[in-house]
Amino acid sequence: MKKILLSITAVSALAAATAIPAVASAQSFDHRLDRLERRIDRGLRSGSLSRGEAYRLHAQLRETAHLEHRYRRGGLTGWERADLDRRFDRISAQIRFERYDRDYGSGYGHGHGHDRDYRDDYRPRW
Repeated sequence: MKKILLSITAVSALAAATAIPAVASAQSFDHRLDRLERRIDRGLRSGSLSRGEAYRLHAQLRETAHLEHRYRRGGLTGWERADLDRRFDRISAQIRFERYDRDYGSGYGHGHGHDRDYRDDYRPRW
């Protein structure tokens, strides 16, 4: 009887220990998603992101959130967790790039001389 009780306790402790990282992982992905959304919104408000850039970045975040939901339904494996981390890292890097690329939308980056023929700049001078 003592052995059975001890083995049940051990199995319960092991099950609880494996469930905690899954919950912590879910919270960390949700936290990362929220942080990235706030960074995009902040960039849009400050003018360092154009509406088009913000729209594309939000679409990538939505796509990654849907993928995370699909992964979670079948149980999140180590590979899937690493895949989500890579995707969130890539989106974070894209936000950083887009915020500092000095493309401020129409009037600043596009439109002024955008239709200019740049071959004129490379004429040979002989």
